[in-house]
Amino acid sequence: MILSDAELERYARHIVLQDIGGAGQARLKAARVVVVGAGGIGSPAIQYIAAAGIGRLILIDDDAVDLSNLQRQTIFGTDDIGQPKVAAAAIAVSRLNPNVVVEMHAVRIGPDNAADLIAGADVVLDGCDNFTTRLVVTDACLAARIPLVSAAVGQFEGQLGVFRGWEADKPCYRCFVGNDPDRPEASCADQGVLGAMTGLLGSLAALEVIRAITGFGDDSAGKLLLVDALAFRFRTITLPKDPGCTC
Repeated sequence: MILSDAELERYARHIVLQDIGGAGQARLKAARVVVVGAGGIGSPAIQYIAAAGIGRLILIDDDAVDLSNLQRQTIFGTDDIGQPKVAAAAIAVSRLNPNVVVEMHAVRIGPDNAADLIAGADVVLDGCDNFTTRLVVTDACLAARIPLVSAAVGQFEGQLGVFRGWEADKPCYRCFVGNDPDRPEASCADQGVLGAMTGLLGSLAALEVIRAITGFGDDSAGKLLLVDALAFRFRTITLPKDPGCTC
């Protein structure tokens, strides 16, 4: 991938970073990233991934913008209410960085379409709001051997992990949560969520997408970052591979 003069100027602060440089920026331009969920986590992640110069961004979300979203989903504005999230997000991306090609899928990802929707991706970022979808996404990523960046928030807490479960020493997402972790009663609408927490976790998820493509710093796969805003605390734990995992 060759960077134009305008791109060299746009991404100059990346290019001067020794661990990214021109080669890393070219890898970002050549990359395909899938974002599952254009909500609280997806909103900031989409913005930072687009700003970083990803070549193709595939957005998957079947929801429309609601007034209650605007407390945390800052890629949208009041005028976007009622619009499909992927369409409104694509317009925001075009304003932010017209070099990014956006592919929109206003559908719910499931076992019947997951493989096709993520095909060819270099990284998948999952920021959806239910475990049923998360397990579908992790199974598809594992089968296709695509790195999965998974982020979640609840009230004042958040967690972030990178999963490459096909590797002998790395867990998959099911090694972490098991096969049936869903709690239907524990929804964002019922329990609430601090808006800035979604911004924090979404930005960290975008960082891990960029790391997965450019290879800067230490490998984060197999670790889990836990954020507790009430206690002003960040913790990192190592996740073991589960020998009894169904995957």
